[in-house]
Amino acid sequence: MIRETHSTQTFVVWRLLDGKPGHQHQSQGLVQALQARLALQVFDLQIKDAGHGWLSWLLGQWPAGEGLPAPDLIIGAGHATHAHMLAAKRAYGGKTVCMMQPSLPAELFDLCLIPEHDQYRGFASFIETRGVINHIQPASKVQQTEQVLIMVGGPSKHFEWDELGVVAQVYDLVRKHPDQHYVLTTSRRTPASFISAMQRVRLANLEIVAITDTGPGWLPAKLATVSAAWVTEDSVSMVYEALTAQVAVGIINLTAKRASRVSRGIEKLIDRQLVTRYDPYGLYRQFMRPVLGFNEASRCCDLLLAHFNRPASSRLVSRLI
Repeated sequence: MIRETHSTQTFVVWRLLDGKPGHQHQSQGLVQALQARLALQVFDLQIKDAGHGWLSWLLGQWPAGEGLPAPDLIIGAGHATHAHMLAAKRAYGGKTVCMMQPSLPAELFDLCLIPEHDQYRGFASFIETRGVINHIQPASKVQQTEQVLIMVGGPSKHFEWDELGVVAQVYDLVRKHPDQHYVLTTSRRTPASFISAMQRVRLANLEIVAITDTGPGWLPAKLATVSAAWVTEDSVSMVYEALTAQVAVGIINLTAKRASRVSRGIEKLIDRQLVTRYDPYGLYRQFMRPVLGFNEASRCCDLLLAHFNRPASSRLVSRLI
């Protein structure tokens, strides 16, 4: 069981980081939710080599944890953190929380947070999440404006990148809504040719902010001020970030290379009317609305605390309704 915290006692979390921003945002979201519920002491520990984790596990030692308070939770996102999580637990105790479906047997971890599109059917203790947990906070309606954010990805292993098709959809969307101000931003995968093509379009109500011109907190701050967000279909993490910000979310269409867990995840969101696809006839307007209460970090945090405060023989699986 997880101990309760009092004014003189804090809950200790070791957060293992592999240097990848996406993984960091996942664990950051869960930690933020924990901080809203518990007196928390968080230690961020950088992981460089997964192989060293197995050696540490074999030796029963984990040097990165020396001198730190013993952990209540050891949280990791990314395959490189997995062996280190197990080594840290063997050396110092605590409960391990793996924020994905691991390549290792999931039963090695005390709890896994696994996106529903992975369709996990094993016997480990796990919480099934709607997409990937993130660090975005729900926006205040008072702060929101009539600005609309457009988030563009790029070539991926799941979708065909159709640059002209994306330019055409963005152009048509922005041109038909001259009363709204659109801010378009890119990702690390966005080809330079796309930015050049959009700059040649020259729409008065379109502002282009390349990722190279944004800082670490730019996207959360912008999501807190817009009324809606349009996201290219390949950028699944951005889709869930926009949903978490509780703004209306639209999908800029791409063609899936094949049926995959990622494409299935997008289709489920559309079927549940959580997001809607762009169409040239404007039918999307009747479906563009915020999904209030969509906050997977908060929901999963409550389930996590409930799980670890149940008898050890009890297995928790949280499925979607």
